[in-house]
Parts: sequence; C-alpha cells; structure tokens
Amino acid sequence: MPKKKVFITGVAGFLGSHLADAMLAEGCEVAGCDNLIGGYADNVPKGIEFHKIDCGDLEAMRKATKGTEIMYHCACTAYEGLSVFSPSLVAQNTYQITASVISASIANKVQRFVHCSSMARYGTQKVVPFTEELICKPQDPYGISKYASELLLKNLAEVHGMEYVIVVPHNIIGPRQKYDDPYRNVASIMINLMLQGRQPIIYGDGEQKRCFSFVQDDIDCLKKVAFQNNVIGEVINIGPDEEFITINELARRIAGLLDFKLKPTYMPGRPQEVKLAACSANKVRKLLGYKTNVSLDEGLRSMIAYIKERKPKPFTYHIAVEINNRKTPETWTNNFFNKYAAR
Repeated sequence: MPKKKVFITGVAGFLGSHLADAMLAEGCEVAGCDNLIGGYADNVPKGIEFHKIDCGDLEAMRKATKGTEIMYHCACTAYEGLSVFSPSLVAQNTYQITASVISASIANKVQRFVHCSSMARYGTQKVVPFTEELICKPQDPYGISKYASELLLKNLAEVHGMEYVIVVPHNIIGPRQKYDDPYRNVASIMINLMLQGRQPIIYGDGEQKRCFSFVQDDIDCLKKVAFQNNVIGEVINIGPDEEFITINELARRIAGLLDFKLKPTYMPGRPQEVKLAACSANKVRKLLGYKTNVSLDEGLRSMIAYIKERKPKPFTYHIAVEINNRKTPETWTNNFFNKYAAR
C-alpha cells in the first residue's frame, strides 16, 4: 500500500485506535484527534501525532489536518438509543462535527475522505439483511444525523472534487471498547456486570436480533478503502452477515463463557429500537475481499480477557440526559447501574 499521511478523528476511541495501529503498521504517517468523551486516553497508540481537540472546532481542525492526504472520520457520539432523549448533544456531535471535518478537509485539499457511518441509516426495513441500495429510513436522531452527514459529504465532495467512501461498520466488538458506558455497547455492559456478579439488563423481550463484528475483521477492509479506486463514491457495509442472534442468545453466550448463572433482568423496551437489524456483506466481499475470520465466541473471549485485565469498573454517567420523562429508560437515570444489585 502507498505510504500516506493519514488523519483519524476519534483516535482514542475503539475503532479509531485500532485503525491507527493498522495504518502505522502499513508505514503511514498517522495523526488524529479526540475529545475523550467516548474513548480512553490510553487507547491512543504511541507513534501518532495526537491532538486533544473537538472536531467541532473548525479552526483547530484546519490547523491539525494540514498536509493530510487520507481522512478517516470515526469520531461521533454514537448513542443510538440515547439520541431519542439527548438529541441536541448527539446531533451536534454527529452531523455538525462532520460538517466541520469535511470543511477542514476540503480547505486542506485532502485527497480521500473515508466516512464511518452507521447501520442506523437503514432503520426498519422489510428485508433483512440490509443491502446498500435500500432507501434509508432512519428512525432515531442518531440515524437521521448519520444519514444527513452522508448526504452532506456527497454534496460537498462532488462540488469540490474530493474523493470519498462511505463505510458502514456495525455492532463492532473487541478489546478497547468503552465498557463502563451505561448507554451503549451491549456486550461490554453485560460482561462488566457479570464480572461484578450482577445480572445483565435486557430491554424488551430480548428477541431483537443483531450480527456482531470483531474489530480486526473490519480494520482489514478499512485499510483498503483508503487506496483502492473501485470504492470511490460507494456506500459499503463492513461486517458479517453470519451468526444473526438475539440479545437473549448474546447474554447466554457471555454467561456460558464466564460460567455465570444467568437470570437476566428485563426492563421496558427502548423507544425507536429496530427489532431486526443486520447488513449484507455481499458487496464488501466483492469489492474488498471481506471474510469473517473471528467468530462471535472468539470475539467475546477477547473482550472478557481485556476487561478482566483492566478490572470491572463502575459505570460512568458522562452524558447528560436532556429529556427525562416516563419513557426514559431507568438505566440511564439516577446512576442506576451502580446501584443495581444482583437479582
């Protein structure tokens, strides 16, 4: 692969930090930024040029990204369920920061912009798995903001002559994921609770179905999209379409790996949650040679080992809930997870 100057937003986050490692290994010059809302400072790889700035700060982004050839935009306050109750924050840290990063990239003549979108773009569809040509029907503020960001990128990239690729990683799991976050990362939340001897929380009936993607399988494709010409202007799902399982089954899998006696606590379903959500991997297999190399159980084992090494943690309620009413999940208010005992 060509040796390029790469910039990664959200580089202290789960996906961004793994991507930075991969691009360093390819011999690229890597820089990145993060405001540390959704990641850990020690995720930032040694050997990169790190900027502790917010992507919404346009002037800071212009300065930090000078000379960048490849922009990976991973930063986002990726809180799909919470976005129904904190829409201002999530929209600001999804759509508005994307506008800032695109503007800085165009001003600095970035060659190619790789935008990490979300499966939330699809919403509820009649056909599962979701294919890229489906009409997007996002049904929560996060999904709406993600899809709007895509439209903005297409518009501005075409006007100003910047190459772009829209990738759609989904339900990524693996080491470095923020596991003390009460608002997202279902597998990490369950592992953190079970390692503390506490039962997992399941929303609704637990029959929501998802495919989970091990981070390294996604990274192998993300590296390629920076350099291959057959992906320019494309929207590409990245992740598996095998092992389409319920949240109930996910809890059983984790409990089995931990030898934990499972008796989940069920709570009311979250508003606007999509029941059946999985993406087709046919396009990414064709364009990027995607292959699922890590099974779900193998991925969960690596997460368990990571959290055991770092030690289970209390949950950090680091994002304010803007709308608190009878529809707001109890788990997101009043420090619930840290008061919640084994049942």
